[in-house]
Amino acid sequence: MQDIRMAAYTHGQPSVSLGDEKFRRPMVIEIIEKKMEYLRKEKTLNVYGTVFFGTAASFSGMLANFIFRHCFKVKHDALKTYASVTTLPFLSTVVAYKFLVTDALYLGNISQENCVLRSSLVGIVCGVLYPTGLAFSKTGRLAVKYHTVPLPPKGRVLLYWLLLCQTEVKAMMIPLVFQTVFGILNGLRHYAIFESTLEKTVRDD
Repeated sequence: MQDIRMAAYTHGQPSVSLGDEKFRRPMVIEIIEKKMEYLRKEKTLNVYGTVFFGTAASFSGMLANFIFRHCFKVKHDALKTYASVTTLPFLSTVVAYKFLVTDALYLGNISQENCVLRSSLVGIVCGVLYPTGLAFSKTGRLAVKYHTVPLPPKGRVLLYWLLLCQTEVKAMMIPLVFQTVFGILNGLRHYAIFESTLEKTVRDD
């Protein structure tokens, strides 16, 4: 009788039957599949949002380059300058957003307000200010190189260039407003997706 009890129990714990094992295994597989599906959806949505963010920065660079080329009357090296003012802002926006927003969310280091603030700052700095400065710098060098506009007086170079295009550069307010609004909306959406995925994962556990 004692041998039968020892066979049924090991150190006071009931043995797991074969039926229970067969029942638990599909449940574990289903939970893993759901987690993978949630993460796949979250990653896809995040990639789409980030790529669209970077694409908007590229369009800002194109607009800024068009404005400065028109103001400085530059007609040389169009393909080269347009390639740089679209590619570099796109890459800088994608990389900055990944490090400042996406990675910080996965580490759990930022709140919703901080996420929105970082997202909007990425849109303003990388999506407007950087491509505008880049286009201004490249077009100004070409203007000096090919003498398309009178050379600025010494000591007032920056002021001189700004006066030449002060009216047209106001058009950059359009991408500035767009990138700010989109940065806020993208930050809210990204945080909501992250919170929803986290809640579903915990619930399935």
